[in-house]
Amino acid sequence: MTHYTRSGYAEVERVLNTTPVDFLQINYSVEEREAEKRLLPLAEDKGVAVLCNRPFGGGDLLRRLKAKPLPDWAAEVGATSWAQLALKFVLGHRAITCAIPGTGNPASMIDNTKAASGSVLTPKQRAELIETV
Repeated sequence: MTHYTRSGYAEVERVLNTTPVDFLQINYSVEEREAEKRLLPLAEDKGVAVLCNRPFGGGDLLRRLKAKPLPDWAAEVGATSWAQLALKFVLGHRAITCAIPGTGNPASMIDNTKAASGSVLTPKQRAELIETV
């Protein structure tokens, strides 16, 4: 099952509660966290794999953060870019199976893959990242 906006969450929740589903593809990012309230816990409880689409929101997130310096703790988790931190945030949620950031830029693709190395964000780092955006 796939959806990409909050407007469909009630229907997604209804289907998850009434129909066997193998995977859910849903939007989730540090700035679009509505799915973590009900959908991500429900998917986890039901053993549904979750693919995260739009891990950078609509793209505005990275444009806004571009001018800001990375947090001091970014190096502690092996992150060298805002994109890596945003992906580490998404991938750090227990219910998320994988993230599928969209880009046609080879340099961005390489940068995105680096989010898989280093450590996950601590709860404190997750909270600080939320405050930053």
